[in-house]
Amino acid sequence: MEFIATEFPGLMVIKPDVFIDPRGYFFESFSEKKLSEGGINQRFVQDNQSKSVYGVIRGLHYQIEPYAQTKLVRVLSGTIRDIVVDIRKGSPTFGKIYSLELSCENKLQFFVPKGFAHGFSVLSETAVVLYKTDNYYTPAAERGIHYKDRFLSIDWGIENADEIVAARDNAFPGFREAEMNFTFDPA
Repeated sequence: MEFIATEFPGLMVIKPDVFIDPRGYFFESFSEKKLSEGGINQRFVQDNQSKSVYGVIRGLHYQIEPYAQTKLVRVLSGTIRDIVVDIRKGSPTFGKIYSLELSCENKLQFFVPKGFAHGFSVLSETAVVLYKTDNYYTPAAERGIHYKDRFLSIDWGIENADEIVAARDNAFPGFREAEMNFTFDPA
């Protein structure tokens, strides 16, 4: 596995070693040992999977402390634009956006530490997304930021007429009004 650091402290893209032959391909999609060797020492406790159609935008979601979740995201079929916003006060990238394309073809994985709001848009006809979390889902701790926040100005890669957004995601506050209790720890 190759661990690709981003300019956002702690945020990483993981490129697995893929072995291709006439039968197809093989790769280790999860190895606690290899993640640890790459500097990721998380104990994941829950897997979440979703299937969505073209135009769906999910996010921007997070859970406040002490229920925050680190995520390891990958795509089983289709293509998504995966997007995070740094919401760690004091971080050099606070309020900034990082996005990348995850697909079943590129097999990239996205390691998203606590302190990031997370969302994605579906760019293919359908997409199946799987992500591991290091903390259990706690409904009372769930928060979000409106996906069309003007301060963030996120390009989801979907035309307005094609957007499919849940009512709860549409009701989230803007970035400046959102509840955030994360503090950046440079250690």
